[in-house]
Amino acid sequence: MTEHLGGAVIPTGFDVPVEPLRRAAHYTGEPGSIAAARAFTAQFVDQLRTEWCAMIGDRARDELMLVVSELVTNADRHSNGPYVLDLEGTDTAVTVCVYDSSVALPLRFPRDPTRIGRHGLEIVHALATEVRCEVVPVGKRVRAVVPLQAR
Repeated sequence: MTEHLGGAVIPTGFDVPVEPLRRAAHYTGEPGSIAAARAFTAQFVDQLRTEWCAMIGDRARDELMLVVSELVTNADRHSNGPYVLDLEGTDTAVTVCVYDSSVALPLRFPRDPTRIGRHGLEIVHALATEVRCEVVPVGKRVRAVVPLQAR
């Protein structure tokens, strides 16, 4: 940030880039893991509000919680082991990464309002500005960037 006094620009020392807030949690898949991931995400949002002065409305918070719920539920349901939830955020977006032990990439089915279930990745794609699924040395990573500003 700079201050303008009588036309002069004076550096204040606060105009250096700041690292994004980043937190990760490990889950075993035991009952309650999905709820714990949601609670972890809610705490992360509170930290973004406090540490980044992020203006996160209820709708943006709810959309982020839904993306986390869908990705963690998929990891819980389709992998044979523990999974990791990694969150990285600024005042404009949160990147959600879920790592699990399965190398099978998730499938995104075409829209079908008559289909029961299997809408998770469709929901994630609707709420995120970017979604990537890739195989990593320990299994797979599903990454979604969720905007915090109104669309």
